[in-house]
Amino acid sequence: MTPGRRTVRTPEEFYLALDAQLGPERGPGGRPSRRDFDVHELLKIVDYVADAFDTLPEEIPGRPEYRRLIIAGRLVPRIAVLAQLAPDGGVDLVDIDLDFDAAWDESDIDDGPNGRDN
Repeated sequence: MTPGRRTVRTPEEFYLALDAQLGPERGPGGRPSRRDFDVHELLKIVDYVADAFDTLPEEIPGRPEYRRLIIAGRLVPRIAVLAQLAPDGGVDLVDIDLDFDAAWDESDIDDGPNGRDN
């Protein structure tokens, strides 16, 4: 583990939020399946949060333990993830919102957290 890199966990509540938005099969209009998302998006999200948690915007001003990652995905135009710092220094991903209606901007794909290059 490099300095500043945090352990990131995905508790059950995160997967419940993800399951509410994605099904086991691909959906209409090319909507990804839950497995597609896990394979193509989730690892990138976990890596970004692990490396950049402390630089992500605070979700609640004055409460630095809650941070928000907004990122363009390969399969989903916009992904917003709520992360919470745990007492042990790790980070739990506690919520996710997939925006399938956002405009695709190819220049955003693979950019760093919140549109910044790593």
